[in-house]
Amino acid sequence: MPFRLTEDDTTIVRMLARHRFLRSTHIAVLIGRSIDRTNDRLRKLFHAGYVDRPRAQLDYYPSAGSAPMVYALADRGARLLIERDGTGFANVEWSRKNRQAGRPFIEHQLEIIDFYVSLQVAMNGREDVRLIHPDELIAEFPDQRIPDGNPFKLNVQVSSKGSLHDVGIVPDLVFGLRFPDGSKRCFMVEIDRGTMPVTRSDIRQTSFERKMRAYLSAQASKAHERQFGWKAFRVLTVTTDDHRLSSMRQALRNIHVPRSSGASLFLFASREDLSSADPISFLWRDGTDCAVALT
Repeated sequence: MPFRLTEDDTTIVRMLARHRFLRSTHIAVLIGRSIDRTNDRLRKLFHAGYVDRPRAQLDYYPSAGSAPMVYALADRGARLLIERDGTGFANVEWSRKNRQAGRPFIEHQLEIIDFYVSLQVAMNGREDVRLIHPDELIAEFPDQRIPDGNPFKLNVQVSSKGSLHDVGIVPDLVFGLRFPDGSKRCFMVEIDRGTMPVTRSDIRQTSFERKMRAYLSAQASKAHERQFGWKAFRVLTVTTDDHRLSSMRQALRNIHVPRSSGASLFLFASREDLSSADPISFLWRDGTDCAVALT
């Protein structure tokens, strides 16, 4: 029987264009279908050239079975969205990009998507708050002449030991919450995998402390107002464990950036603690260890 593209199939292709990588389990949750039915459609979409399976898949764990298959947008899927939606892509060589993606990069992207999908699931059935996706936030930027690269990149000057240093920072994810009165809250997200030191003596080297300094400097200089049109924002950090979280909070207490919110700009959670609730109902802890809800 010849393959026929369904509306659900097109939705899957759109999801992959938005998220870059998705597990089959993510897709099943987002489209509200059983995993068996989802896997069947994904297999057909793959063989028809609409979706891709990156070669650098997650490891196989003999004691736990195979991890769910990871999917990405393929060239034919990109062409479909250009024809149907008028989607603009810098290039449509997605299959080549998927081949070049290494396993650490894919694993980090999937951890970001785990968080993003949990946000979307948390919104199901809620009328008191709505998720604002990154592309919606971009559409509200005061200046629509958006430069190449990541539109949420912040370029700031960070002060350290009497010198100024140019630092660029790109959050892992950006989203907003819209409330019935029309107000919104904006959040930048850092999914920390514990691969960089929390602190370093040289500000020119990457560290999580440098990221925090950059966010505080961005807030103090009102870069978020000029670039994004936001009145305020907060930074959510999900990290590996309580020990690393404590080290981050201690480093934050030693940072002093005039005209910034200081420690209250950041909200923290360990991966284990966050797994017990969705990001919206979860009580985050700020840099002073006060409990804070996103809504």
